[in-house]
Amino acid sequence: MKLSFKSFILSGVLFLGLAVSGTASVAASCGNTSAGFEAWKAAFAQDARRAGVGQRGLQALAGAQYASRTIAADRNQKSFRYSLDKFMQVRGAPTIVAQGRKRKARDAAFYQALESRYGVPAGVIIAIHGMETGFGGFMGDSSVVSAIVTLSFDCRRSDFFKPHAIGALKLVDMGSISASTRGAKHGELGHTQFLPGNALKYGVDANGDGRVDFYNQADALASTANFLRQKGWKPGQGYQEGQPNFRVIQQWNAATVYQRAIAIMAAQIDG
Repeated sequence: MKLSFKSFILSGVLFLGLAVSGTASVAASCGNTSAGFEAWKAAFAQDARRAGVGQRGLQALAGAQYASRTIAADRNQKSFRYSLDKFMQVRGAPTIVAQGRKRKARDAAFYQALESRYGVPAGVIIAIHGMETGFGGFMGDSSVVSAIVTLSFDCRRSDFFKPHAIGALKLVDMGSISASTRGAKHGELGHTQFLPGNALKYGVDANGDGRVDFYNQADALASTANFLRQKGWKPGQGYQEGQPNFRVIQQWNAATVYQRAIAIMAAQIDG
């Protein structure tokens, strides 16, 4: 389906939320197993309420289940151990590039409008879209709320994920997601797999329907471009290693091979 940018131009940009902040839970400690999860949730609910989470968000928190598959995935992240060649092979880089070129040609006006507004070339957005979900082919089968709440409870990276848990609960309050919304195992959601705190902060209503929906392709891609621009993207500057915008690509994913793959595939799509 061709993307329409008409309503985006007419209605402008709608940003969801202010910067997300989370406060440390003092009544219950983190854990490395499911033991203590329910007690921790009860304590974290107080933090969430103080952070401005409303009744729907608090109900979603109360219903969150300990996500064992999320913990298993977090303990076994292979991307950090792959060589670049292996990573590109596993991710199907030639297919992403070939499909990406077709998408750029088919929806040229949409991508041109994104670049005009945010300064981010089509190839970068398309490469991210292809890498994250195969252009929306698979956006995850894990509960976003349960996954992100579990990671906030888990001792390994609790402080990193707590603001994203608050973000997810606020997105529930706002109707952007529900307690049953499915995403990736680390709680990422939509076409380009935004962590919930980033979704709250950088979300854009690109199709003009009055809400930000990361499972809508136009909203998700515009939000991705907005994220990169807000992180310091310099329009017209290069994005390969050693060039000014590569450091912005590094803000998208922590794995070096992932960062390099985005830059390489983007250049091939734009070429």
